[in-house]
Amino acid sequence: MKCIIIIPAYNESDTINAVIDSLDDLALELDILVINDGSEDDTAGRARAAGSRAGVIDLACNLGIGGAVQTGFIYAARHNFDIAVKFDGDGQHLASEIEVLLQALQVKEVDVVIGSRFLKDGGFRSTFSRRFGIRLLELVNSFCLGRRLRDNTSGFRAYNRRAIEFLAENYPAIDYPEPEEVVLLARNGFNIVETAVAMAPRQGGNSSISPGRSLHYMAKVLLAILMTHLRPVVK
Repeated sequence: MKCIIIIPAYNESDTINAVIDSLDDLALELDILVINDGSEDDTAGRARAAGSRAGVIDLACNLGIGGAVQTGFIYAARHNFDIAVKFDGDGQHLASEIEVLLQALQVKEVDVVIGSRFLKDGGFRSTFSRRFGIRLLELVNSFCLGRRLRDNTSGFRAYNRRAIEFLAENYPAIDYPEPEEVVLLARNGFNIVETAVAMAPRQGGNSSISPGRSLHYMAKVLLAILMTHLRPVVK
C-alpha cells in the first residue's frame, strides 16, 4: 500500500532536516511531502537538501495550516496514495510512532486514527491555559460526536484512501483545523479512533498560538466547530 507523510511547515528551518532524517531512517516504504507554507526562512531549501525521499511543494503565500494540509491531501488523492500520515515539522511527532498509527488504521479497519497524548498516564504536559483549552475542546467535540475523543488538537493522524479523497475536497480552511476536522469527519460517517502515542516537546521555532492569541484561537475554533456541527452532511 502506498503511504505518504504530509508535513505542513512554516518557518521550521531549525528542525525540518532532523524531522526528514528521522523519517528516512524508518524501514518503511513511504513518500515524504513537505508543504512549505510561504516560509520566510530557509525551510524549503533545507527540506530539499535533506532526505532522499522528500518532495517539497512551495505555496506562494502563507495559507495557514488548513490550506497547507489540504494541499497535501490534494496531492495524495491525485497520486493515488492509500494512506496519508499528517506529521508536524517542529520535531514534536516521533517517526518511531508512525507504525503505531498504521497498525491501528489497518487492524481496527477505521478511516482515521488520531495519535493521542492523553491515553497514557504521565504523558503530555503543558501550561494550565493550554490544558484548559484542550479540555474544553474535548467536551465540545464529545457533545457534537456523542462519544468521547480525548485529543482533538493532535495533528499526528493517519488517514485511509476514503478520508484522503474527502479531505482533499473539504478540509477546514481555518488556521487551527484539527478539532473542526474531527467533527466534519464524524458528521459525514467516517470512523475515527485514538491510539496512544508518545510526543516530544517542540524542538525549535515558535508556536503559532501565543498566549495573546489563545482566546482568539479558542473563539474561532469553537465557532467553526458549531458551524460544522449544524451544517448539512456533504453530498
